[in-house]
Amino acid sequence: MTGPKLNEKSYVAGERSGTKSTAKYVRSSASKARAVLDLIRGLDVVAADEVLQFTDRHIAHDVRKVLASAVANAVNNDSQDAEELVVIACFADEGPTLRRFRPRARGRASRINKRTCHITVIVARMSDDRLSIVQARRERQGGSGASGRPQSSASSRRARVERSRQEAADEESNIDEVNDSSETAAENDDTLESGEVVTGGWAGSAEPLNDGEMPGGYEIKGNAQSMLFHEPGSRYYEATKAEVWFDSVESAEAAGFSKPGASKEQAADADNTDDAAADEAEES
Repeated sequence: MTGPKLNEKSYVAGERSGTKSTAKYVRSSASKARAVLDLIRGLDVVAADEVLQFTDRHIAHDVRKVLASAVANAVNNDSQDAEELVVIACFADEGPTLRRFRPRARGRASRINKRTCHITVIVARMSDDRLSIVQARRERQGGSGASGRPQSSASSRRARVERSRQEAADEESNIDEVNDSSETAAENDDTLESGEVVTGGWAGSAEPLNDGEMPGGYEIKGNAQSMLFHEPGSRYYEATKAEVWFDSVESAEAAGFSKPGASKEQAADADNTDDAAADEAEES
């Protein structure tokens, strides 16, 4: 191509009006790169990055890296705001061609041309009128577009450091909470081991000690699931794991617990009472 490129604009005339980044010797043909560059020319960098992110072409990945590099150069070298930049020019020049050969029939060979290209992206701050329009559009869409803009290495590094510090602070607070709960549990264990009796919620009842032993003065075992109590020396006394201890049978019965087999005894007593009443009726 003879003469200056139209999309290179002031760079050819020697007037620097933007910040550029170039990737040389990219293993792709210039025609394929130009097809992707035509999609982002004239767009703001946020929209251009979104277009490249969802473009189904392999060269779009390389173009996106060049765009991110141009934005980083503008932020670090020219103190520009990434959200205020626009792609004013982008082009692809042909690079060296790697020539290879493929064997063909009758001892002949055909040439393979492996193309390369140089991709250049130029960004600059958009005008105030366009900036106001872009910002209004972003506000209507419900976001500033900061999550989709290409970030510089320094800004991404700062974000990673902040996330790491926040995660470390959260882990430290969680460890403090676990330590506090462990200290509270240890204090409760010391209290139970010291022999202090904790009431079980009913009059004349107590909860088991930390080791499951019987509190002093409470000998009757109670099972909250079956609502039965067992006296010392009874059949199931040793096999029962006490969930609550009672000091007397009256306290256990007042709490709603019953003795094993009490229902059968009550039924037998009722039958005996009915038989006695029937005998008295016959005699009368």
